[in-house]
Amino acid sequence: MKLGTLILGSAVLALGACATGGDEGSPQSDAGPASVSAEIRDATGRVVAQSTAEEVGDGIRVRVESVALPQGAYGAHVHVTGRCDPPAFTTAGPHWNPTGRQHGKDNPQGMHKGDLPNLLVGTDGRGSFEYTIPDASLTGGASALLDADGAAVVVHQSADDYRTDPSGNSGNRIACGVLG
Repeated sequence: MKLGTLILGSAVLALGACATGGDEGSPQSDAGPASVSAEIRDATGRVVAQSTAEEVGDGIRVRVESVALPQGAYGAHVHVTGRCDPPAFTTAGPHWNPTGRQHGKDNPQGMHKGDLPNLLVGTDGRGSFEYTIPDASLTGGASALLDADGAAVVVHQSADDYRTDPSGNSGNRIACGVLG
């Protein structure tokens, strides 16, 4: 009987230790999500691309992958509001710009945190890029992407010129996905 009680007591202690210390520092802690994703849909609701955003070091790595866009170059940006009402997707708001800069990596007064590389799509409808936004996080702090109204990834009809404020002359919004 004493051996059984000893084994049961040890098991209870071991489980108790797991319950109190196992979540510290894990991606699912109170700090928020370690990554989010979005299905990017066109105005008809068809999925044309996918996106993920994940915290890496002191930045956010964003990946956008086309699965069904026509061949061409498209501006892509992170927008401040997690809402994508078709057909114009204006509900996504402006580019994410917590530092109050101008648009584009080639603009001497730029760039927005939400400025991303152009999405280059081949004849098969596929293309992708991966870009790390420096000095940013998904949640918490002044440069947090996911605030109370979320965020979105928007694909525009034309290539971004990386210079012209506010959107690089990239044209209308043709697809949008809510990060979450």
